Amino acid sequence: MQHTRYLHYVDEVARAGSIRKAAERLNIVSSAVNRRILDIEREVGAQLFERLPRGVRLTSAGEIFIVYARSQMAEAERMRSEVEALNGLRRGEVRLAVIEAASADFLPRLIADFQRRYPKVAFRTTVCGREEVMQRVLNFEADLGLALNPPAEAKFRPLIVVEQRVKALVAADHPLTLQKSVRVLDCLDYPVALPASSLGGRVLLNTFLANSSISIEPALESNSYEMMRNFARLAGGVCFQVDIGISSRSGSDDARLSNDLVALPLTDSRLPVGKLVMGMHHDRALPVAAAKFAQEMELALSAF
Repeated sequence: MQHTRYLHYVDEVARAGSIRKAAERLNIVSSAVNRRILDIEREVGAQLFERLPRGVRLTSAGEIFIVYARSQMAEAERMRSEVEALNGLRRGEVRLAVIEAASADFLPRLIADFQRRYPKVAFRTTVCGREEVMQRVLNFEADLGLALNPPAEAKFRPLIVVEQRVKALVAADHPLTLQKSVRVLDCLDYPVALPASSLGGRVLLNTFLANSSISIEPALESNSYEMMRNFARLAGGVCFQVDIGISSRSGSDDARLSNDLVALPLTDSRLPVGKLVMGMHHDRALPVAAAKFAQEMELALSAF
């Protein structure tokens, strides 16, 4: 639809910060993009972009308009999805914003299973911190968001909330594997890898440490769970992760993971339990493909 296409021009310019760069992404001449922007500005009665020596940036009116534009594009996609659904779920796109812990195993397996049944459904996934997860959902840049202990937002509607516990990960031949469970203090006899402060698991650990006499001097601090897991495996150390990032076999009692690591429960009574939340924008209806995938993700999460 022509109106939606022009809204897409505004969105691309806002993302690129440049009419020229947006035109390159859209594969059209920059003068055509600029004309459409000017047309919309005349129709709205306000300047949407401040023209700078190098690029453009949204004005206050532009900030308001971009929320409208993205909501309209989301609704147009939902409409197209419902038209497709008349003949069954043949194609579509699901846009996800998720925390890093869910990206290594849980989500790829779920997407692969979904695409075996619906091969024409494509996924666009952004891995980011919990605050950005929320913002992408609220800005209509993601259909679904998955975050650990996300900040409260009136426009974010949770679809499922599941508890998440922090566990210690060690190599399969690590001395701690002789125990079925450990305390945080037990882990300090070995090199420790801590999640960066932007990750939800670190927030839970920091809350525990603030209320105990224990302090941790990490040998490694990282925002990559893959790096921390490899460090634990190669250095004979310990790293920490919540349930969503540990087992692909939801509900399994087997602590051994696929990459020669073992997950050990932490028994510290003051260690808080996190809440993993999957949700969507409160004011929109999901496209058919995203709604179907939300149901499947809810079912998978309920097994934790």
